Amino acid sequence: MNLILPSKFPRRLTAAGDFFTLNLFFALYNSLKYHPLEGKMVLEAIDKNGKEITFSEKDFVGHRTVLYFYPKDNTSGCTKEACDFRDNINRLTAYADVIGVSPDSIASHQKFQQKQNLNFTLVADVEHELSFKYGVWKEKSMYGRKYMGIERSTFILDEKGKIIKEWRKVKVPGHVDEVLAVLKE
Repeated sequence: MNLILPSKFPRRLTAAGDFFTLNLFFALYNSLKYHPLEGKMVLEAIDKNGKEITFSEKDFVGHRTVLYFYPKDNTSGCTKEACDFRDNINRLTAYADVIGVSPDSIASHQKFQQKQNLNFTLVADVEHELSFKYGVWKEKSMYGRKYMGIERSTFILDEKGKIIKEWRKVKVPGHVDEVLAVLKE
C-alpha cells in the first residue's frame, strides 16, 4: 500500500487540531496497512516475575491471549483492573495468557507490578506502536482539554493471533468475569 498525501498536506503544524488530525490520519493508515500481528515490532516488557524481557507480536501465536490496554500505571481505575486480573489469574490462565499494555516505561511497570503484586506480563508501549495497531490510541477529553491517550480496551486473540473478541471503552467492575465467560465458550 502506498501512502498518498493530499496535495496541500501541512508542512508545519501550528494548531492542536492539526496535531490530532495528523495522529488520526497515521492511526488509520497504520490500521489499514497491516493486520495487528504482521510486522516485526519488538517492545520491552516485564514478565510475571518482574524480569525485563523483549516482547514481539510472535509471542501471541501458539496460545490464546487476553490482551488488555490501560491508560496509566498506579491510577485508581487501572489499579482496580490490574488487581482484578491478578486475583483471577488462575481462572484465566486455564484458558489464555494475560498481558497488560500501557504507554508507561519499564521502570513504571516494575514499580506497579511490585506495589500491586501483579502476576502477569506488562508491555511498555512507550511509542504507542501496539496501541496504534489495535486502534486504542485515541483522542480523549477531560475538563474541556483534548489529549491523546489509551482507550481502555481488551482483546481475546486465538492461537493464530487473530482477534476473536474485543471490548472498547471498558468499565472495570465485572469486566474480568465477562472475559472469562467468553474464554469458557
